[in-house]
Amino acid sequence: MSASTSRGTAGAIPGAELLAALLDGMDAALCAFDADGAVTHWNREAERVLGWSAEEAVGRAGLAGWAVRRADADEVQGRLMAVMEAPGRQVHEFALLRKDGGRVLVRTQSAGVRGADGRPAGVYCAFSEVHAQIDLERAIALSEALFEDASWGVVLVDVDLRPTVVNAYAARALGGGRTTLLGRPLGEVIGEGVEELEGALQHVLAEGAPDASAELWVTLRGGEGARRRCWRSGFLRLASPLTEEPVPLGAGWVFQDVTAAKLAAQEADRLRFRSNQLHRAARSAAECEDPMEAATSSLDFALAGFADHVVVDLAAGERLVRAAATPADAPGPCLPVAGGAIPLRYAPGHPALQAVERTGSVRTSAGAGRTDGEWARQRQWPPDAVHALCTVLRSRGRTVGVVTFLRSAHRAAFERPDAMYAESVAARVAASVDLHLSSPSGGGPGPSGGYPGPSGGHPSPSGD
Repeated sequence: MSASTSRGTAGAIPGAELLAALLDGMDAALCAFDADGAVTHWNREAERVLGWSAEEAVGRAGLAGWAVRRADADEVQGRLMAVMEAPGRQVHEFALLRKDGGRVLVRTQSAGVRGADGRPAGVYCAFSEVHAQIDLERAIALSEALFEDASWGVVLVDVDLRPTVVNAYAARALGGGRTTLLGRPLGEVIGEGVEELEGALQHVLAEGAPDASAELWVTLRGGEGARRRCWRSGFLRLASPLTEEPVPLGAGWVFQDVTAAKLAAQEADRLRFRSNQLHRAARSAAECEDPMEAATSSLDFALAGFADHVVVDLAAGERLVRAAATPADAPGPCLPVAGGAIPLRYAPGHPALQAVERTGSVRTSAGAGRTDGEWARQRQWPPDAVHALCTVLRSRGRTVGVVTFLRSAHRAAFERPDAMYAESVAARVAASVDLHLSSPSGGGPGPSGGYPGPSGGHPSPSGD
C-alpha cells in the first residue's frame, strides 16, 4: 500500500489526488495501515474526531502512544491487523486518544487489502464515535418502527403531494395497500376534506411545520361507501441533510384516527345541551297559566339546535286537527294555528298517522335530490322540509295528538337518538295538551276525543 497521505502529496499512484478528495469527503473517519502496521492514510474526518492531522499521523508505526494508550496498544493493533488474513469485515469498539489527551470510544469496521498479486498488503479501518453511530442506528430503528409497527399513521409525500412512503396504519386508514397508494393523488382516496389536507401540506413545504396539531374531518372514497373520519394530524417538513442550504424533500404527515372520541364528545355535548333545554323548558312551562302555552313554550326550547320547524296535531276522534306550528316561511316561535278546528286530510300512510298507529315515533326523509318542496307539500308541511320525525303524544293511557319535528336540507336526517329526545319532549308536551283538552275552555275535543291506544296505556318502542 502506498505511503502517501490522503492529501495526495505523493504522485506515484495515478489518480492520487482524486483518491485524496474522496477520502477527505467521507462522512466516516478512515485510516489505513500497510502490512507492517504503519499508517498510510488518514482523512479529514479522522482528524476531526481525534485532532491529529494527516501530516502527524501518516508514517507512524501503529497507534501506540499517540492514538491509543500504550497499555492497550498491543491488543488494539493485534485485532486490527488480524483482519488482514480474514475474509470480510470485522466490527470492533476501541477507546482511542485525542490529541488533547481525552479519550473517545469509537466503533470500527476494518477489512484487509490485497495487492495486485493477491497477497495481503494492509488493512483499512473506518471508524466513528460510538454515540454518533448509536444515534444513527436509533434514527434508522425509529424509521423502521414508524413504517411498520406504529400505532398512528405516517405518510411521506413529495413536493407534488403524492405519497412516497405509507406505513401499515395509514394504509388501513386510507383504505388501500402500502404500495398501491404510492404516487397517487390524495384526492383519489379522500373526497371531502382533501383541500384542507393538501393546503396544510403545501403550507408545511413553504413555511415549515405548524406549532400545533390539527383535527381534519375527511370523507374517504372506496368500495364500502363514503366514510366520515376525523384525523388528529401533525406535519413536518423534510429537508436533505446533505446540502448546505435546506432542500425540501417533501413533507411528513403523522395522524391518528380520533373519530370515535370526537363523536363521543359530540354526543356528550349534545346530551348535555338537550338536558339543559329540557330543564329550561320545564321551568318556563311551569310559569304558563295556559296549558297550551306551556306546550308550545316547551317546543320552542326543544327546537334549538334540533329542528327547523314543528307542528302539533291534536286527536279529534279518528282524525287529526292542526293546533300549533312554527311559521312555514321563516324561523319563529310555535304558536296556535288560527281556524284549526277543521280535520287534516292526511293521506293513508302519512307519517303522523303511522306514529298514532305505532304509538311511537316515525322517521322519514324525502328522496335524494328532492328539495323542490313537493314532498313536504303533499304531507302538509313547510315546503323546505326534507326530514321529518313524528312522535305520538300520550297522556293517561291515550293518544292526544302527534308532534312533528322537521328539518330542511342543510341538516342531517333524524336518527334514533333524536327520536329518543323527541319522545322525552313529547311526554312533557302531552301532559300540557291533555290538561288543555280537559279544561272547559280547551277548545278541543274532550277526554273522550283521543285515540284509545293500546291496553295499559304504555307506548310501544319507536319505529322507523
